[in-house]
Amino acid sequence: MANKPTKPGSPERAKLADQVIAAMNSGMSCFKACAKVGVPMQTFTRWAEEDAALAEAYACARENFVERIANDLMDISDQDPEIVDGKKDWAAIQKHKLQVDTRKWLLSKLAPKKYGDTLKLAGHDGGAVKLIAQNDDEKL
Repeated sequence: MANKPTKPGSPERAKLADQVIAAMNSGMSCFKACAKVGVPMQTFTRWAEEDAALAEAYACARENFVERIANDLMDISDQDPEIVDGKKDWAAIQKHKLQVDTRKWLLSKLAPKKYGDTLKLAGHDGGAVKLIAQNDDEKL
């Protein structure tokens, strides 16, 4: 990062922000993209809070990152097990399982509405839930 702080609207800030967004669009997390460019992530997020256009570009890059993780999940899941000496390589299978589970968990946190688990409560035949209050004495 430049030795002097970048000011809002300055070409230096715009250039650094564009580099972070480009790195994110190429598949890096925001944290890694900021590290690559040399901008502290806290600084970049403050810039995004101050600049609506940058905030929109960041939101799109983040959505692209989430979709890339989902695509990676499918690629890992679709890989055939490796064969070593005529047998399945169980260590590689466990590694793939860990990769899939980690990405599933991350997706559920980054995009919970789309990839998170949902819990729906419903009564009989999908109707409303009926609540009944009961004293402990009534149970006896």
